[in-house]
Amino acid sequence: MKDLYSISEVAEAFGISVAALRFYEERGLVRHRERRGRVRHYTREDLAALAYAQLWHEDGLLTLAETSAIVDSEHVADRLALISSQRDAMLDRIAKLERAVAVLTHMLGCRTDKPLDCPMTGTYIRGRVDAALDGTPHMTDFWPTPGPDTAPGPDAPAS
Repeated sequence: MKDLYSISEVAEAFGISVAALRFYEERGLVRHRERRGRVRHYTREDLAALAYAQLWHEDGLLTLAETSAIVDSEHVADRLALISSQRDAMLDRIAKLERAVAVLTHMLGCRTDKPLDCPMTGTYIRGRVDAALDGTPHMTDFWPTPGPDTAPGPDAPAS
């Protein structure tokens, strides 16, 4: 097993460009151990730091700034607070994406020539217009929220 790996070997092995690896270095996410001529070389420990950064950036879908904040955190409580905040934001985004999928799925199945002729779409659009003109909050959910005694309509997405 080798002791040092060149920047091009590391970039290829990790599926990133040499420029991206240099950028990771600029951000302080990874360091090279030594230079041989003009070529940067990395140890397995350096590669572990790169893999840890990729865990957050690629697998955790965090920005490089968020990744840096987590990587730089010295205390588990700080790291957990950052992770919790990001997780909550992602759960909120997932809920919005699920709603968007439900709307698009309904619209794909809606066979009316005019959107206002669709009972569900027309009701939503008219309610949104009324709320805008009244200065009140509009219905935020395209799908009526089922109560304990109501079942979702026939076009409702499967849970």
